[in-house]
Amino acid sequence: EVQLMESGGGLVQPGGSLRLSCAASGFTFSSYAMNWVRQAPGMHLEWVSGISTGGDRTEYADSVKGRFTISRDNAKNTLYLQMNDLKADDTAMYYCLQVGTEIKGQGTQVTVSS
Repeated sequence: EVQLMESGGGLVQPGGSLRLSCAASGFTFSSYAMNWVRQAPGMHLEWVSGISTGGDRTEYADSVKGRFTISRDNAKNTLYLQMNDLKADDTAMYYCLQVGTEIKGQGTQVTVSS
C-alpha cells in the first residue's frame, strides 16, 4: 500500500523558513517523479513544485520560484521542500503527491502570520 506522510509544517512569521518532509513507503520511491501541491482554505489544489525520479530536474510554480527548493533522498525514501522567505499567501495545507497515481498524503499545515 502506498503511504505518504508529510511533516514539518507549523506557524511561522513572514520572511521565515520551514522545511517540509514527506516519508514514502509501500512503493519503489526512486521510480516515481514527485510533486508538492498545496490547498489554501476555500481554494483549489495548487501545484507548487515537481522533481524527477533522480532529482536532476526540478520545476516550480512562478509564485514560489526563487524561494522554495524541492529535493529528494532516494536512499531514505524521502521528499523535501525547503521554503524560505515565506509569505502570508503561502498559508495552506501542503501535500506530497506521487506523479501518475495522484496519491497524496494527509498533508501538513503551513501558516504564515505575524
